[in-house]
Amino acid sequence: MFVDSHCHLDFPDLAVNLDELLDNMRQNNVTHALCVSVNLANFPRVRSLAELHHNLFASVGVHPDYESLIEPNALQLAELADHPKVVAIGETGLDYFRLKGDLEWQRDRFRQHIRAAKQCNKPLIIHTREAAADTLRIMAEEGADSVGGVMHCFTENWEVAQQAIEMNFYISFSGIITFKNATTVKDVARKIRLDRILIETDSPYLAPVPYRGKINQPAFVCYIAEEIAKLREMSLKEIAAITTNNFFNLFKIV
Repeated sequence: MFVDSHCHLDFPDLAVNLDELLDNMRQNNVTHALCVSVNLANFPRVRSLAELHHNLFASVGVHPDYESLIEPNALQLAELADHPKVVAIGETGLDYFRLKGDLEWQRDRFRQHIRAAKQCNKPLIIHTREAAADTLRIMAEEGADSVGGVMHCFTENWEVAQQAIEMNFYISFSGIITFKNATTVKDVARKIRLDRILIETDSPYLAPVPYRGKINQPAFVCYIAEEIAKLREMSLKEIAAITTNNFFNLFKIV
């Protein structure tokens, strides 16, 4: 069986077909999925999905791409995370690709999320794009290793992966790993410890080959697992079992 460790089922492209997507998950042996929050205004929708479906879970956080919002504080985030189906803080982190200029507010927001995770003792879901050095620095300064988490939709090099793993983080691979030009990500997938691998769709984005360019969905997570199995010269069954077990271990789901 497979688990999608990062998706956005509350987004309009997916929410309108939710019953069909859940059925597709069942047909493709995707047993669970984590619905990830990107802002507090829509968090109730994310939480509701987790409450209504036994195999869906939720996170709470504000994505670094969302500018001009009332900034969340650590106490507020920790209180919202006090729910049995809310298993993580995030997604949070830094993004120097989409936004430019003075991004100190982004770094401050990231720190608040790490502090919230420590307060509620739940792992972090971290987004980093063209900001690896600052992301790792803030993780170290704020003691993110005490709660750990996942570097989601990983696109960095092996050195960054090693530093994140040393801070108690998992590395999650998305549909990008199926792209022919994703040589750096494929290299990380070959080298990484098996007990630190997760798979995700980040749907509705980044659909894997053979669905590249189309709307992504959790049922497609098996294609990420297939690529990793090929790169590691392992069976698909082995990768499915390992990544599923890693998901339940990280997010303390029993």
